[in-house]
Amino acid sequence: MASAWLLPEHIADVLPSQARRIEELRRELLDMARTYGCELVMPPMLEHLDSLLSGTGQALDLKTFKLVDQLSGRSLGLRADTTPQVARIDAHLLNRAGVTRLCYCGPVLHTRAEGLTATREPLQFGVEIYGHAGLEADLEAQELAIDAMQRAGLKHLVLDLGDARLVRGLLGEHALDEDRLNALVAAMAAKDAAGVAAFAKELPADVITALQALLGLYGGVEVLALARERLPAHPLVTAALDDLDWLIRHLQAAYPDVRIGVDLADLPGFGYYSGARFALYAQGCSDAVVRGGRYDEVGAVFGRRRPAVGFSLDLKTLAGLLPATSLRAAVRAPWGEDPDLRAAVRRLRERGETVVCVLPGHEQENDEFECDRELAQAGGQWVLRSL
Repeated sequence: MASAWLLPEHIADVLPSQARRIEELRRELLDMARTYGCELVMPPMLEHLDSLLSGTGQALDLKTFKLVDQLSGRSLGLRADTTPQVARIDAHLLNRAGVTRLCYCGPVLHTRAEGLTATREPLQFGVEIYGHAGLEADLEAQELAIDAMQRAGLKHLVLDLGDARLVRGLLGEHALDEDRLNALVAAMAAKDAAGVAAFAKELPADVITALQALLGLYGGVEVLALARERLPAHPLVTAALDDLDWLIRHLQAAYPDVRIGVDLADLPGFGYYSGARFALYAQGCSDAVVRGGRYDEVGAVFGRRRPAVGFSLDLKTLAGLLPATSLRAAVRAPWGEDPDLRAAVRRLRERGETVVCVLPGHEQENDEFECDRELAQAGGQWVLRSL
């Protein structure tokens, strides 16, 4: 029999120092999103399964914990991603005609961890911009993501760009079934030329050649010029390359210290994104810290097809990439029934000070607070003095 205190695999308690860091990040990023005009929403953890998975595809279905509602008998799901819920809120509860900027931060649950050290309970922070189809919204989402990472303290950022329209443009009118298309996209991401040829074998030779050309189109921003030479001038391909070029020019001007890379064959979430997609990497992390892009079809299943762009990240992962912070400064105070002492403690707390009262018998104990001052009696009054 397993010990009662053991948690399920890839589920962990967050202890005081890390919990404090995560909470500080949560407040910082939500406040920063507000400076962009984002409004906070708090969708529920639990929804009817058909609503929660509408339009999200098989990948999210496999990630989602499912159960039966004891009240209605309907299938429910614990959210594995907040974006579909925010799309539902935009489409049906807010139902605005113009631009809507929404942000959120809350836990999601995954049936399986995405890596050996990953958690199955990420704390997802995200931003969604609805109602504007132009590149201005894409740029705003990318700038907000970069600002968030820089505000958090990450350095040596790398922004990786791509566009889902490239593959769609190369395929043109030649449709593949969903399984074969997903396998083709996975082979392209792995730079597997033989796999691309195998999964695209039913397509014309020129289409296969163009798809395989994508495999070598990764590196710096010079990749866009190479892509114009090597790829056919299909309208979707041209539009994608033009848009990436526009975004890169604006990002380079605003963030000269952020390295920008391009990988035209790496298309995570291909069935989800409808345009430019991006990922942010940082020193010390092999996987992307932030992923986002344009997904104009996200609200269609809720009866309202509306332009949408955004991103999300896991605050637990982000906090783990940051250097340890110093202990929080605090005031140490004796415990006592003296009314003047108790009034002095209340005044300090009202000013925002952390006051740790030492309970009787625990005078030698330490906790996560670095007490650099103490409340002591001098001349009949309680005063602060340095330790």
